[in-house]
Amino acid sequence: MGIGVVIALAIAGCIAGLVVGLLVQRARERKMAEGARSTAAGILKDATREAEAAKKAATLEAREEWYRRKEEFDKETQGARRQVQKMERRLSDREASLNRRLDFLDRREKDLQDLERKLQARTDELDKLHAEQDELLKEQRELLERLAGVTSDEAKEQLKNRLLDDARLEIARKVQDVKETATRDADREAKKIVTLAISRLASEVSAEATVSVITLPNDEMKGRIIGREGRNIRAFENLTGIDVIIDDTPEAVVLSCFDPVRREIGRLALERLISDGRIHPTRIEEVVLKAKKEVDQTIRELGERGCLDLGISGVHPEVIRLLGRLRYRTSYGQNILYHSMDVGFLAGMMAAELGLDTAIARRAGLFHDLGKAVDHEVEGPHAQIGEDILRKYNEKRIVCEAVGAHHNSAETMPSIYPVLIQAADAISGARPGARRETLSTYVKRLEKLEEIATQFASVTKAYAIQAGREIRVMVDNNKTDDSQAANLSIEIAREIEKELDYPGTIKVVVIREMRSIEYAK
Repeated sequence: MGIGVVIALAIAGCIAGLVVGLLVQRARERKMAEGARSTAAGILKDATREAEAAKKAATLEAREEWYRRKEEFDKETQGARRQVQKMERRLSDREASLNRRLDFLDRREKDLQDLERKLQARTDELDKLHAEQDELLKEQRELLERLAGVTSDEAKEQLKNRLLDDARLEIARKVQDVKETATRDADREAKKIVTLAISRLASEVSAEATVSVITLPNDEMKGRIIGREGRNIRAFENLTGIDVIIDDTPEAVVLSCFDPVRREIGRLALERLISDGRIHPTRIEEVVLKAKKEVDQTIRELGERGCLDLGISGVHPEVIRLLGRLRYRTSYGQNILYHSMDVGFLAGMMAAELGLDTAIARRAGLFHDLGKAVDHEVEGPHAQIGEDILRKYNEKRIVCEAVGAHHNSAETMPSIYPVLIQAADAISGARPGARRETLSTYVKRLEKLEEIATQFASVTKAYAIQAGREIRVMVDNNKTDDSQAANLSIEIAREIEKELDYPGTIKVVVIREMRSIEYAK
């Protein structure tokens, strides 16, 4: 029993201990749960507070973005509203303008209708008046025919004849007035045209007739011609009276002088100095003197040969010298000495046909341009200068008069010989090939020809060839097709016909090609 009680008591004690332990454990757990709940409440409170703060911040940010978007939208809306208002005002103005125009057109239409009615009424009234007038004219015509004793056709014929006589008389007076006015105006206009032609061609003709080009073996020769401090070129210019132009032209110098004889002396002297190689003032003086003697001798020989060829004798030596000087003068590329000989031959042949003195005709023809030998030294027309020279050296009066009057400078022709000289002069100058176009004029014509072609937009290049008788035009392949190329040749030809004066015809060739290029590497 005692053991049982003990066991029971022990079991009871164990149970009591377990119960107490459970109670204690539950109390501890309850306490821990309360602490956990308090901690969770704090965390929840903090999280709630942070969530509220985040919510407020998000709300403020969203509100600010809304306000910003609203402001932008308001601005855009305001600009669009202004544009709409502007367009509305413009449409309103346009509508008002259209309304005013419609009102104006309505008024014009009413006015036109009123005017048309008035015109119709006036037309009817005029038709009535015309009918009355025709009736009155018929009655008056019948009355006049009875009183005059002639019919209207006869009266018309008489009146027509009288009017024709008066018209013929008036026309004759007018024709005479026109002739006098035309003669007076033509003389003035002719002088004006000649003056303009002289002013336009003076520089071109002087460039052709006053310079000679000397070819040099090398460019080092230019320095030797100039000499130390320019003493050689100064000595040469002082002795010859010509200007030596040394520029960038390779292996060439230019001699410029209006006196062709002095220019010929300078050309001979400079060519000999270049071939000799010794160029200094003393040597220059010697060579120039020799050249002058040779040129003078050549001039005398040329004058004597001209007289000999035409069978002319008894000529003063000074006249022979002046005649030889014409060898160095040209007129439109025609040598004046040979031209004078041509005129002498032609005048002699015409005089023979007319039964005149052929010796006088030849003499006057040979001397007709003698004044051109000194016309740059003596003032006046060359015909008058030539006449004065011949009179000075006791030439026959009839020859002097023929020379002085061969350009219609005299009021009346002293004899038939000036007319023969005029005809022979015209024949010699008009002979094909006798006179040529000056080089500068020819070059300018080619440049103008190319300029006319290149003024068209699709043209890339243009080349005048065959002495200006053909022009080849290159066009851009991308801007011009075949049909346009054909039309372009026609347009260029028409423009050339309008802009240029030229002999013969000019062939226009338009070239259009396509090239594809690639390189093999």
